[in-house]
Formats: sequence, structure tokens, C-alpha cells
Amino acid sequence: MPPGPGPRAAGPRAAGVSKSTVSDALQGSGRVAEATRERVRAVAEELGYRPNSAARRLRRSSTGAIGLHLPQTATRLDYYMNLAFGAVARAQEEGLDVVLLAPTGGASGRVASRVDGLLVIDPEVGDSAVPGLLDAGVPVVTGERYLGPAATPSGAVICDNAASLTALLDHVTERGARHPAVLAPAGTSAWATALRATAASWGQEHGVAVALRTVPFAATPQEAEETTLALLRTDPAVDAVICAPDGAAPGVLRAAATAGRTVGTFSDRTAGSTTSDRMTGSTTSGRTAGSTTSGRTGEAGAHPRTPLLVASCVDGAATRSAEPPVTAVDLRPAAYGRACAELLCDILAGRTAPDTVRRHAWALETRTSTAPPR
Repeated sequence: MPPGPGPRAAGPRAAGVSKSTVSDALQGSGRVAEATRERVRAVAEELGYRPNSAARRLRRSSTGAIGLHLPQTATRLDYYMNLAFGAVARAQEEGLDVVLLAPTGGASGRVASRVDGLLVIDPEVGDSAVPGLLDAGVPVVTGERYLGPAATPSGAVICDNAASLTALLDHVTERGARHPAVLAPAGTSAWATALRATAASWGQEHGVAVALRTVPFAATPQEAEETTLALLRTDPAVDAVICAPDGAAPGVLRAAATAGRTVGTFSDRTAGSTTSDRMTGSTTSGRTAGSTTSGRTGEAGAHPRTPLLVASCVDGAATRSAEPPVTAVDLRPAAYGRACAELLCDILAGRTAPDTVRRHAWALETRTSTAPPR
């Protein structure tokens, strides 16, 4: 007497659906009603069924991995490391590994043979690897849009970067600033391009002269410090500095100290004046940060006692642990990486149509560097 069907063979009959529907339901693919999907999963659990991931990948010609391409400067930036961790966590939930691609990207053909899909984060027009990755023959999701000529990605997750800088500029002017400056990133990514354009358009719209200085995409604190000192020397009326690059804002704080500028919000008595009243900011041994003995002023010379507001376009460990802590835009990088991986997984599994664009939310974190005096 031949053996009867085992629990796996009985699965479709027990669930009352076809084998293909069972497969789609358990893999999260295809167009299966949620009620049917839940019923199939419940029967599979009851029967002790566990999908054979290796066999499933062979049937689908799947590698079981997705590739992650980050900007060349990413290895030393807190933002991209957190983003990568978020992407890895989400991919693992789908049983997928994440392969970190070399900055050069390699030949697109080799890349396509190693992964099921690609995540390309903050693609720059000047990155020679990006066109090949977008045309690698596998689904591609970009973190932010690609502004150069190339194949259209399968999907994108974008932030409203213009809105985030607008929020910062509105915030510092509400705190009393009248001549803000923006240290905007160089480069051809959508983020860098949007910040430079927004600084100019916001100034025109509000009739405010925004001092715009371009710094490297991944400017170091030292580079931000040097740029800020030069800015305060040549334009001492600047009363707020918004620093774009991740981790660079502490350099602006050091420049403020060197220039004898207190970091903090204007009061009614000090806004626009040069009286001896100083706003509460970072202090050292009872003296206001950046002050000097015997009534001497800081290196910048003019406007030594006008407070300087400081903010950052990217939140992170450097802004949170600075003294004083720096107001910043929390771009939620781990959640952003997770959202990018989720969109790619949804496209690979057929849960989402290609050409999908999803938006990622940010939040403004107000801290002492722009807070009202106590």
C-alpha cells in the first residue's frame, strides 16, 4: 500500500486552495486576499510546515541577497551607518542578506548575478557607478531621486529636503535671527541640490539675505569651523549658522567660541545690540563660551556680543552630545534605510508595483543652541 500524503502535501487541500496560492501566500507574493493568506499560514503552522528557503530560491533563480550602494564618503558618517543597519534589519525579516557594494560599483553584470535587487542611496550625478547600477537588470530602489540621465529606478523613497531646511530657517528667524547663513553641501545629490536651491529661494521669498557657503558633502568639523570663522570675519552681521553636513556642527560651535559669540537665543535686550548682556549658552568655569578676559572681544572683531544661533540639517551623535546640544533635523536614518529595503522587498515579492515612490518623514529637534534663555 503506497504511503499516504504527508502533512506538506495535504497543505493545499487542508487550506482549500491551489498549490500556487499556497506558495504565494507563504512567500508573501502574488495577489492573494489577506484572509486567504492568513488561513494558509494558519494551516501551515498547524501542520508544522516550514518553507525550504534554498529550494525556493532555486525555483525563483534567486540569490537571497540585495545590494546596498552608499556614497563614497559614507564610511565615516553616522547617518549612513544607521541607515545601513535599518536596511539590513528589514531585509533579514524577508530572509534576505545585504551585500555592501564597493564604492566603484563594479561591473553591472556581475552585480546583477550576485543580488536580487539593489538599494542605491543618495545617488550623485558625478558617481560613475550609478548609471550601471540603475541598468543592472534587477529591481532598483533609490534613497532620494537620481538627477542624472540613466534608466529609471523601480522605486524611490524620498524626503522633503526643501521643507526641512525651510523649517530650520523659519525656526531661527522666529528666535530672532535676521541674517542667517547656510553651510550647504557641495555635490550633485538630490539632497545637496535641494538645500542650496532652498537657501536661495527662501531668502528671496522672505526678503532676507541668506549668506550661502558651500562646504564638502561630508565636511569635517574642522572644515565647518574654518568656513564659519571666515564667514564671521567677512560678514559679522551673521546671527545664525545652519550647518548641513552630518557631524560637522561642533565645528561651528568652536568657531563661535573663537569669535566670542555666545550660542543661544536672543533676548529683548540683546537682539541686534552689542551690550554686555550675554545669552545663556555653553559655559566654562563660569565664563560664557568664547568670551575672553579683560573685556577683549573674539577673533571676528565686530558684533562680538551678538548671540549666534546654531542648527544642523542632520541630527546625530555629534549634535546631541555637543555643548550646547544643537538643534537639528532628525532624518530618522535607521527608519529611512528600513523604508528603502521594505520598498525593494515589496517590489521583489510582487506586493507593490514598480515605479512606486514613498515619502519619509523627518522631525525638527529643538535644543539649547537655539532655545530661549532660562
